[in-house]
Amino acid sequence: MYRYDEFDAAFVRQRVAQFRGQVERRLSGELTEDEFKPLRLMNGVYLQLHAYMLRIAIPYGTLSSRQMRKLAHIARTYDRGYGHFTTRQNLQFNWPSLKDMPAILDELADVEMHAIQTSGNCIRNVTADHFAGATADEVADPRPYAEIIRQWSSLHPEFSFLPRKFKVAVNAATSDRAAIQVHDIGLQLKRARNGALVFDVYVGGGQGRTPLLAKLIKPDLPEEHLLSYLEAALRVYNLHGRRDNKYKARIKILVHEMGAEAYAREVEAEWLRIRDGALKLPDAEIRRIEAYFAKPAFPRDIAKIKLPPPNRAFDRWVIRNTATHVDANHSIVTISLKPIGGVPGDASADQMDAVADIAERYSYDEVRVSHEQNLVLPHVRKADLPAVYQALKAIGLAEANAGLATDIIACPGLDYCALANARSIPISQRISERLAPKQDVIGDLKIKISGCINACGHHHVGHIGILGVEKRGEEHYQLLLGGSGAEDAALATITGPGFGPDGIVDAVETVVDTYLRLRKGPEETFLAAYARLGLDPFKEALYVAEAA
Repeated sequence: MYRYDEFDAAFVRQRVAQFRGQVERRLSGELTEDEFKPLRLMNGVYLQLHAYMLRIAIPYGTLSSRQMRKLAHIARTYDRGYGHFTTRQNLQFNWPSLKDMPAILDELADVEMHAIQTSGNCIRNVTADHFAGATADEVADPRPYAEIIRQWSSLHPEFSFLPRKFKVAVNAATSDRAAIQVHDIGLQLKRARNGALVFDVYVGGGQGRTPLLAKLIKPDLPEEHLLSYLEAALRVYNLHGRRDNKYKARIKILVHEMGAEAYAREVEAEWLRIRDGALKLPDAEIRRIEAYFAKPAFPRDIAKIKLPPPNRAFDRWVIRNTATHVDANHSIVTISLKPIGGVPGDASADQMDAVADIAERYSYDEVRVSHEQNLVLPHVRKADLPAVYQALKAIGLAEANAGLATDIIACPGLDYCALANARSIPISQRISERLAPKQDVIGDLKIKISGCINACGHHHVGHIGILGVEKRGEEHYQLLLGGSGAEDAALATITGPGFGPDGIVDAVETVVDTYLRLRKGPEETFLAAYARLGLDPFKEALYVAEAA
């Protein structure tokens, strides 16, 4: 994984010292909250419903055991003993005191971490496939390119105050685990016919109050032109993006209103002007960054796997929570942060410490954070799977539900967020408990819940999406069906009138039962059945049940 150079270290320490002074001025009353707000947002500090929240950057979702232990220490020392992993591959602490923020940032700097570019109208933390560098279905590891983008975008003087926040995702596998088509810019790495690495560049995706899928505006961009093309795309957005209305300020609105072809023409013209300048990436520099992400030296003399005694729970876990590794002797392990009835994405300090120990012993000292709010051990010897399972079981993280109906994405909602209209966490817990007995029969199903229109829970791309709204002073929930954030990206459709907190749980079960009744067999997924059947049978079942 990438290691800080001298610039990184000095830059982060300088930012911590600067913020320490700003916090002191706020606490003394020299700065009002309105004056302090833009300063704290530049350092990942939000003001939530009940307390300040700190969002820590985990670039492209990659952590070392040392860094995970530091997060556990911060949770235990400065918070309430836990952290919340987010859909941006970041970590949030919901209860730190403002006076402790500089000390927390100082401690993060000790392990090459920070909270920069996790908030504000800048280029946010760059995300990538959480199986990167381990999966068998990728053409190359996308993380070196995500790191190059991070270095280019950090403190970029032209893009520090964009019309609105800006999110970039990079994927290099045939399966899109980075959800590139719902990002401001999504990059799909692939090989051209001549074998060279090139990017398909998608622009203008996003969710929120105006959900749109990104448009492919530049196929087959050579890797050496990655930064110059991104620079051109950001310049056109920075020039034309609206600053008079934050709801219309995202690049998706600009691309939609200009038209993708017109936007692409302007970007192309700007790119042709700058592409052979200072931003052209030398091959040697790409390979230098790539070397930081070299695969571990996998041993070739791994002993024959000793199968444990028959254990149905272990077998289920292997089937659901492991994926094919590029090396035949290894597996990729997903650690579900979704125990039945638990809070999606939460991990205690003790669990984080234990995961760090497991990663150090069994996964070449590496942990990943997925945008699905789970953790990943990217390189686990198959012979070690029984030991890893037992270690995870001991800390309550051996739930065999990756990709199932109880593996729910949910934002913090009205329990924490000042922007939310409704609670997400209790709804996710109740749905998890309701569907758990039949989740293996249901099979793959992605349920995603947002507590407001900002869509931090990605409800627009859930197979089943739930949006919490306020209706006559009460929490209300819209139900959406048929979305996907993967390579078959699609936006979900609202079924009709919403439901109350009790009714939405029943409604989700009605949809699931309708699917089970009408599918052609266990091999027909929910999305396949929905594509074949359309909305009508689900809608009929929902509102007949509601009327009854």
